[in-house]
Amino acid sequence: MNGKRALITGYRGQDGAYLSRLLLEKGYQVYGADRAGDSGQWRLRELGIEGRVQELPLDLLETSNIIDALEKARPDEIYNFAAQSFVLVSFAQPVLTAEVNAVGVARLLEAMRKAAPEARFFQASTAELFGSTGSAQKNETTDFHPKSPYAVSKLYAHWLTVNYRQAQGMYACNGILFNHESPLRGEEFLTRKITMAAARITKGLQEKVAVGNLDALRDWGYAKEYVDAMWRILQQPEPDDYILATGEVHSVREFIGTAFAAAGLGLRWEGSGLQEKGVDQDGKVRVEVSKEFYRPADVKELIGDASKAERVLGWKARTKFGDLAAMMVDSEIRRMEGKKVEL
Repeated sequence: MNGKRALITGYRGQDGAYLSRLLLEKGYQVYGADRAGDSGQWRLRELGIEGRVQELPLDLLETSNIIDALEKARPDEIYNFAAQSFVLVSFAQPVLTAEVNAVGVARLLEAMRKAAPEARFFQASTAELFGSTGSAQKNETTDFHPKSPYAVSKLYAHWLTVNYRQAQGMYACNGILFNHESPLRGEEFLTRKITMAAARITKGLQEKVAVGNLDALRDWGYAKEYVDAMWRILQQPEPDDYILATGEVHSVREFIGTAFAAAGLGLRWEGSGLQEKGVDQDGKVRVEVSKEFYRPADVKELIGDASKAERVLGWKARTKFGDLAAMMVDSEIRRMEGKKVEL
């Protein structure tokens, strides 16, 4: 044991679970704060850490609940992943998104100021803050232009974290996270939806999958590597904000093609727009485009410049795009065959 105590909100999510394992390996006493229920418990089981994280009930809508968690955990480090994290959902539920992602972080920071002022704080910020600010790589000085209620709520939390650092003297940092995936991604997210479909189609359990904008361009990395950078951010002498990204950009169409190829399903694309389809070697339609999954306002391209993280933290994304997609597909097949998933 190194004697350090960490509180992770949203610890049963992808990032929270990976970070929990990392900190346990480093000898931390880890407290996981989340809403009541079993949601996400499967991640802890697959990582082999179920029962090793001390769970605390926490809801960012309730201030007294946050203070109780801080007083029980007495953390040296706090990592906040609790959020309404679906961009499309935020258009339908903008008020709830703001309450959790924006005002919830205000409650958390204010509770910290009173109950754990010496703790170091990491806020999971997002590349969605940049919106449509051109095709160049985004760095820590690029202007923000959010295009969804989700991004707007996250922008409030981002700047409030900066404000508590500057005005209150707290050790508070933002990690501006570009898309990062893994076999632990939730089934509601596009990448997991695609890799599950590829595996299920291979096994004859599914005919096809419907997706949204095939032309969206994203910077996709491996979540397991990103949580290591988050930990490094809180080990620095001075608090600061960092972009975490791979510096490579790929389309949703390319992710689908790569994932299906990893499952042994070659695709060719026919048609355009809402009529575009991914067809396999036998002429069967395996991928369709549905307007249902388009966002009212979408960001065409997001690509990050993580040179500051490499220079200061000694961190760089290592896993390549194709390897990531293949890893996720392999994990789906292993789960269906009752085999251990490599995480």
